[in-house]
Amino acid sequence: MTDWAAKRFWTDTAIAEVEGGFTVTLDGRHVRTPLKSALTLPTRGMAEAVAAEWEAQEGKIDPLSMPFTRAANAATDKVTPQHAEVADMLAAYGDSDLICYRASDPRGLVERQNKGWDPLVDWSATALKTPLQVYVGVMHAEQPAGSMQSLRQRVHGFDAYRLTAFHDLVSLSGSLIIGVAVTENYAPAADLWEVSRIDETWQADQWGYDEEAEKMAAAKRDAFLHADRFFRLCG
Repeated sequence: MTDWAAKRFWTDTAIAEVEGGFTVTLDGRHVRTPLKSALTLPTRGMAEAVAAEWEAQEGKIDPLSMPFTRAANAATDKVTPQHAEVADMLAAYGDSDLICYRASDPRGLVERQNKGWDPLVDWSATALKTPLQVYVGVMHAEQPAGSMQSLRQRVHGFDAYRLTAFHDLVSLSGSLIIGVAVTENYAPAADLWEVSRIDETWQADQWGYDEEAEKMAAAKRDAFLHADRFFRLCG
């Protein structure tokens, strides 16, 4: 939408109840997505988050300062029309899940992986009823077909808004199980993010921390935590 590149053109930001949920209005006009679709938000809490971003704009509108709006736009314009394809792509992470591929050495890394990832493997088997096989090395090996089908059904069960959040949880962590763990309140999202970074943290501990790499990691962490918040606001 052209308004993204414009200066603030409205005075009043409000929330309106509409068919199917809520929307945000600017001087009474409903906010629309970049593809001109009606932006219908599933909960009042999400509408409040989106409205707060619009209200905070001063001068030129800055999309980078509006993560809830951008995620809601993506849910409407991108995920809704290709829900099945997105769900299939994310479910495929389960067959090469980060937590199932372990190092053979050094011992310190092996111990960190086991400590961080074994509980998640156990949780997947008991709580999710999806047992997984753990392998040493990076060569792909198949997971139990029944577990993969169960996880696929779970992912396909998310609506477009939840699937949008789930996309970032999985793609940023590299783990379908970690993504599911966030949605199931297995542990705080910040803790699960650290669990997904075991290999990177190990390397940095051995060879030192690179400033640019740390900035990129911090940005990814922020995006991961935002995805958790977006998922919670779905209702």
